[in-house]
Amino acid sequence: MKRIIAAGVVAIAVAVAGSALAADGAAIFKAKCVACHGAEGAGTAMAPAFKGNAFVRDSKNVECELVVTHGRKGDEKKHKNFAMAMPSHEGKLSADEIKAVVDYIKTLAK
Repeated sequence: MKRIIAAGVVAIAVAVAGSALAADGAAIFKAKCVACHGAEGAGTAMAPAFKGNAFVRDSKNVECELVVTHGRKGDEKKHKNFAMAMPSHEGKLSADEIKAVVDYIKTLAK
């Protein structure tokens, strides 16, 4: 009986810790995206704004997640007037972190 109770306590602790460690899209954006896309996604001379960005606003999350994961360069670039390509974040951000940052970016595009 004590083992069952102990296992239950451990399971609850792991579940609580997991939700506390859930990816924070705003924090990831500030750490990884602000340098190019600007504070609050307003854009810079290096990368486009997210505010009012039709692609970000109207695309499905999975489409934006693919861009964050694989980047865009050459003919894949939507905004050819920016010299820099969108870098790949594959292996740099987890799938959960990419989903979280896309959820956050979508709030900026409204």
